[in-house]
Amino acid sequence: MPRTVLSRRALNRALLQRQQLLDRGSGSATELIERLVGLQAQAPLAPYVALWSRLEGFDPEELSELLRSRRFVRSSLMRATIHLVTAEDCLSLWQLLHPVADRGLRGAFGKQLAGADIDAVVAYGTELLSQEPYTRSRLREVLGERWPDWDATAMAYAVSYLAGTVHVTPRGLWGENGPAALQTMESWLGRSPVADRPIDSLVLRYLAAFGPASVADVQTWSGLTKLREVADRLELRVYADDEGRELYDVPDGSLPDPETPAPVRFLPEYDNLLLSHADRRRVNPSGRTIPLPPGNGAAMGTLLLDGDYQADWRHHHGKEPSLRITPHRPLTTDEREAIELEGARLLTLIGNEVTPITFATD
Repeated sequence: MPRTVLSRRALNRALLQRQQLLDRGSGSATELIERLVGLQAQAPLAPYVALWSRLEGFDPEELSELLRSRRFVRSSLMRATIHLVTAEDCLSLWQLLHPVADRGLRGAFGKQLAGADIDAVVAYGTELLSQEPYTRSRLREVLGERWPDWDATAMAYAVSYLAGTVHVTPRGLWGENGPAALQTMESWLGRSPVADRPIDSLVLRYLAAFGPASVADVQTWSGLTKLREVADRLELRVYADDEGRELYDVPDGSLPDPETPAPVRFLPEYDNLLLSHADRRRVNPSGRTIPLPPGNGAAMGTLLLDGDYQADWRHHHGKEPSLRITPHRPLTTDEREAIELEGARLLTLIGNEVTPITFATD
């Protein structure tokens, strides 16, 4: 049967609505993070900007308290990258996503680990991290002393990839800082990982938050493979994109009018909106490389204009602070005014609201 074709703009507006970027929502951070299956969090403070852009009246202390109370954690899960997730998702998704971590480790450190007894290394590292948090550098020292003939850095990464770990506080708390220290999920959360989350559920949750999407999109977001058979057995809506590719969606997935206005939105580093599809044209039609700067977060990121990635932003501290906007194309007067208005709101979160907003050429 002929399938409904969804234009790039239709997919853009559907994604923005499901990500709560067309209109800020009034719910809690807990509800939103769970619905979005976590927030990408390599930069530990990035989720605060992500939530501020999606929730009306967001208070950073709300998220900090969720992390302090261990109801939320930062852990390497989807794509073997750090995500902020509920404790329940951390424990239930780990075993499902363990093959992704294993593949990531072997791809990054396979040569360095040749000849090493990885199982023994991970078992010993797990024992250490069950007792107290370790930074990766400290872990490297201890493992290097025990197995001096094997690559100590690679062994430390093997433990962080495969032992089932979380990044402990105070790192990731608003207004605080601390070392990037790891502890096992079980010891930090007081519960063991469980294998009760079927792959079907994860695919459905992804589609509800990021769909309509192709099998390749789901695999890009999760890092899992061979998901075609999962899509085929689920009762899903099936569409096509403008190049004829099959797109799947949950039965009740909303499709807003493609002409719905999309407001200016500031996104943090590593926002999943820009990274969770194999075909990123729905929000990045130019194919521009997504900047992935190192750092703690909440100081730079990307900017959506009319729903698309069309500028970058950076908050400069120091004697002459500024919120610097670097557009990828000439801006209209209305666009500049809208950016300045939203930027002034952002400054109430990340800096002094009287900080000037400046524009650079790309």
